[in-house]
Amino acid sequence: MDDDLANRFDDIHWPDGLSPEGADLFTHNEVFIDASCSTVWQLLIAAEQWPQWYPNAHDVQILNDRTGVLREDSRFQWTTLGIDVLSEIFEFVPDTRIGWYGNAVGLRAYHAWRLLDESNRCHVIMEEAARGPAAVGMRNSDPDGMHKAHDLWNDRLKLLAERR
Repeated sequence: MDDDLANRFDDIHWPDGLSPEGADLFTHNEVFIDASCSTVWQLLIAAEQWPQWYPNAHDVQILNDRTGVLREDSRFQWTTLGIDVLSEIFEFVPDTRIGWYGNAVGLRAYHAWRLLDESNRCHVIMEEAARGPAAVGMRNSDPDGMHKAHDLWNDRLKLLAERR
């Protein structure tokens, strides 16, 4: 967690009370993808498809839309890392940034993605800050667990985007 804090990105719009400072669990992950940020964006907002390519996402259901695609007012439920989460979009800027709250028993989190177009490829920065007893438990039981899970998410996103 300390390495992730040292590398945190200064252009994430953190909501009040959920910034990395004082978080019980924080991760910073990034990847360069040889695809446009628009291609990456389309994969990220197709949330109900995540389980087909990201093994830590299960039973994703957008609650206020039937298209399976996230939008600026979306609320969705899903299971990740064995935790049932209710999420709500906080920030939605097409092809550039998306962030959502994640609420679960003993956990309040904010998950942010920042997409930067750099020389015809997409630099993806993902950060998550979490608070609560469940976040403390995750940190204590496997200090690198969420970081590894997010590396996997980025790796699978890269693989899929570069095939398009």
